Amino acid sequence: MNILEKIFADKKKEVALKKSLIPVTQLEQSVLFNRDSPSLSARLKESKTGIIAEHKRRSPSKSIINHGLNVDQVAIGYKEAGACGMSILTDGKYFGGSLDDLLLARASVTIPLLRKEFIFDPYQIIEAKAYGADVILLIAALLDRQEIKSLSETAKSIGLEVLLEVHNDEELQKSIMPSIDLLGVNNRNLKNFEVSLEISKSLAARIPDEFVKVSESGISSTEAIKELQPYGYKGFLIGENFMKTDLPGESAKTFISQLL
Repeated sequence: MNILEKIFADKKKEVALKKSLIPVTQLEQSVLFNRDSPSLSARLKESKTGIIAEHKRRSPSKSIINHGLNVDQVAIGYKEAGACGMSILTDGKYFGGSLDDLLLARASVTIPLLRKEFIFDPYQIIEAKAYGADVILLIAALLDRQEIKSLSETAKSIGLEVLLEVHNDEELQKSIMPSIDLLGVNNRNLKNFEVSLEISKSLAARIPDEFVKVSESGISSTEAIKELQPYGYKGFLIGENFMKTDLPGESAKTFISQLL
């Protein structure tokens, strides 16, 4: 069992418990549920930099990254730095996040927020909307084509955009459908955690132009972004590079300024 499968097994237990405690009808009564979500894909298309800055306290591959910062301060810093959007890890056991992080960020900024989570149940999508997300992540490695279709259509029906993450051509081919807005290529091999930008480069030409291309993981320099932009990538998800510093917002500001 690789780490993704282990996380997924734990997530199924977690979601089953949540569903028994908080019904969908309660989530739908959230004051945030009926708000209009800003479009991350539109912002990325218009941007010269395309940075989606991430809030991440720890990860299975790197252990602790940064436990000392308030998510609202990080969110404000990212917004002021000029990030197109913010990604927020809401998994607790492996990444140290929570839905409260999403809520606090939403109260602090108006930029698009991505709920980065291991989503397999429509309940998690309703939850994302109720806590202020504008975009959800679906991971092709965890889902079959029908599940991707059903979950992405559920997200679209309540006004959320969908970022679909792939690692190889097989995952990409089962994921191409009209209910996806952004196609993300994860440069990290989830079996051994090795990172290579060649994954993004090799898949770029296979991603149809109607999807916003996003490169994820292992992007730690402006050179990497300039290397990927000619391949059609408009979005770049960066977390650890900013979060490992004491002032993620300032790190993001410096990084983004170097791209302009």
